[in-house]
Amino acid sequence: MPMKITTLFIPLFFCATNIFCQVNAPVSDSSKPFVLGVTEQIRSSQLNEIRTINIYFPEGYNKNDTTRYPVIYLLDGGADEDFIHIAGLVQFSSFPWVMRLPKSIVVGIANVNRMSDFTYPTLVDEDKKRYPFSGQSDKFIAFIEKELQPFVARKYKANGTKTLIGESLGGLLATEILLKKTYLFNKYIIVSPSLWWDNASLLTLQSDIYRENFPGKADIFIGVGKEGLGPTTTPHNMVDEARALSEKLKASKSKNVKVYFDYIPEETHATISHQAVYDAFKQLYAPPAGK
Repeated sequence: MPMKITTLFIPLFFCATNIFCQVNAPVSDSSKPFVLGVTEQIRSSQLNEIRTINIYFPEGYNKNDTTRYPVIYLLDGGADEDFIHIAGLVQFSSFPWVMRLPKSIVVGIANVNRMSDFTYPTLVDEDKKRYPFSGQSDKFIAFIEKELQPFVARKYKANGTKTLIGESLGGLLATEILLKKTYLFNKYIIVSPSLWWDNASLLTLQSDIYRENFPGKADIFIGVGKEGLGPTTTPHNMVDEARALSEKLKASKSKNVKVYFDYIPEETHATISHQAVYDAFKQLYAPPAGK
């Protein structure tokens, strides 16, 4: 009798196991890529090279309808740089139940040589020796102004509102554009800028943005973590210099310039970017009072 029960149990066990495996098996063996956006190759005459641009589209984007979107330009925007996590932050911030940011297109500019692209010529001999290929930011800014922005406006459904995000050396470039060609962007998110470059000469630059009759409009967020000193022989405290930039901009007599400063001591130069951009979205896109 025991042998008969055991014999009956064995096939039932295998039958049950087989059913369980079938229930948990994949529906099909087919798979497809998870698409975040598109990648463009732009041949730049300003830079004399081909540049890679990554594009994120907001939910509901349709090239055939009439809706147009703000564009967020991201320096260090390669797939292995800041593009994926900033695109995700833009998506999250624009969810209907969050609403800290309007649905936006993200344009990530992948790097080729950031030391060349993000720095202007320096008078510091030590910097010249350490970074012999530096000092070509004028060409990179011309690429943004004369090639990239027109390309985006022509091909994608942009509405004219443009934000620039730059961190570290990218923050240095964003500051240079802010002071020299403010009109290129409406909003600036400057994170831990490397203002130590060229002995912090940008802090002494005479810019139209400081004038009372400045005709443009700019909303500026400057965020910095617990940074320490810049990589120079002459000491440059990155927190103090970021704060100095903020205070100088706040002292501007123009009513068209709004400045927000955020010191985040819990973050370092390596970790500041995501938190600072998140805070910037809250400040720069705050809903009107009462809403």
